[in-house]
Amino acid sequence: MEKKELKAFLDEKVLLYNKPGFIESDPIQIPHLFTQKEDIEIAGFLAATIAWGNRKMIINNAKKMVALMGDSPYDFVLHHKEHHLEQLESFVHRTFNGLDFITFIKSLKNVYQNHGGLEAVFAKHRKHNSLQPAIHEFKKVFFEIEHQNRTHKHVSDPLTGSAAKRINMYLRWMVRNDNTGVDLGIWKSVSPSLLSCPLDVHSGNVARKLGILTRKQNDARALAELDAALREMDITDPVKYDFALFGLGVFEGF
Repeated sequence: MEKKELKAFLDEKVLLYNKPGFIESDPIQIPHLFTQKEDIEIAGFLAATIAWGNRKMIINNAKKMVALMGDSPYDFVLHHKEHHLEQLESFVHRTFNGLDFITFIKSLKNVYQNHGGLEAVFAKHRKHNSLQPAIHEFKKVFFEIEHQNRTHKHVSDPLTGSAAKRINMYLRWMVRNDNTGVDLGIWKSVSPSLLSCPLDVHSGNVARKLGILTRKQNDARALAELDAALREMDITDPVKYDFALFGLGVFEGF
C-alpha cells in the first residue's frame, strides 16, 4: 500500500476499534471502575503490570488485586499497616506473586508520599520527543525503597533494550483522551504526542505485514522504528494506531 492508502486504512480501523465496546474484553476496564484520579492511576498501573497472558485471566486477577485492597487502591496504598499486607501474600499471576504485590504497594506509597504521585514522576522526566527516558527514571524511583531483586523484572526499562509494552500501554490509558471513553486521559501534564505504541506480538506482526516495521525483535529499537512510522501518520496522536494494529491482529487475524 502507498503511504496515503495505508494511513486511510489504519484510520478506518482506529474508528472501528477505538470505541467503548473495546473496554469489555480489555484490562483497561479495571481503571474504568474508579472515579478518583489516584484510584484510576493505581488500579491502572497494577492491571497493566500483570497484562501478559490470557486476557480473561489478566482481568480476573486484576479484579482480585483491587478487591484485596478493599476496592480503594489509593487509600490502601497510603494508609495500609504491615498486617494489612499479609492478605496480599497469596496473590499470584504467572511470575508476579504476593511478594511482588507487597513491594509494589510499598513503592507506590513512596511515589505518592515523596515524589508527588505517578503523573508527577513521568512528567518530570519526559523529553521533548519521548517518554521512554521517563520510564527509565520511573523505574529508578520505584525501586529506591528496600526490595528483593526478583521484583525488578516486573518494571521494564527501555534504556536496557525493552519495548516496555505494559508501561507504554498504561501511559496510553492515562495520557490519551480519545473522546470516545476508552482511554482515560486524566494526565494533563504529558502530551499524547510523546506516547509510544505498546509493542507486542500482535501489533508487531501486523506492523511488519504492513511494511511499517522491519526489525524482527519486539525490542526498544523496533519500538523506535514503529514510533517514527506512526508519527508520520499522526504527529499529535500517534498511538491511536495501537487500536488498529492490535485490532487487526487479535480480532481479525490479519
